This record gives sequence, C-alpha cells and structure tokens, in this order.
Amino acid sequence: MDQDELIGRLDALLSRLEKPIVPIELQLWDHGEVSAYFKRHPRTVREQITCLPGFPKAIRLPSKDRAAQPLYNAGEVIEWAMRHRERH
Repeated sequence: MDQDELIGRLDALLSRLEKPIVPIELQLWDHGEVSAYFKRHPRTVREQITCLPGFPKAIRLPSKDRAAQPLYNAGEVIEWAMRHRERH
C-alpha cells in the first residue's frame, strides 16, 4: 500500500469517527438489524417474531413514494428479548 492510499484510508476512517454516534436505545432497526441481533433469518423475524403480541410496535416514517418500511426502537427490542430469559 502506498502513502497516498494509506492517507485516503485514514481520511475515510476519520470522517466515520466524526459522525455523531446514536445511543443504542435511540437507534431504529429494520428487519435486517433485528434479525442480526436475534441471530435469525430476516424472514423468520418478519413472519414469526415481530408479529408476536407484546413485541414492540413498528415505527413507520412518512413516505410520499411508497409504503414505509417498519422500523423498531432498538432499546425496546433488547428489553423485549431480555424479558424472555429462561428462569431456573
């Protein structure tokens, strides 16, 4: 790797670090992020988990062009998952 390439990569990393970090409890997750957290296939999450009673309600941001993608508050999803721990 030459010096110019290294400088370019460092510049890209620095610009990523300068972006504000949204705290996890305020993040909005799509089905892909929820499925990654649960370690389940996105279709399983969409068809078998997010439709369960008590699962956090979806947030649908207004959209002029198409149906809004469901998003979920990450903090609520994590809390919901922790309520399902096994009790011994």
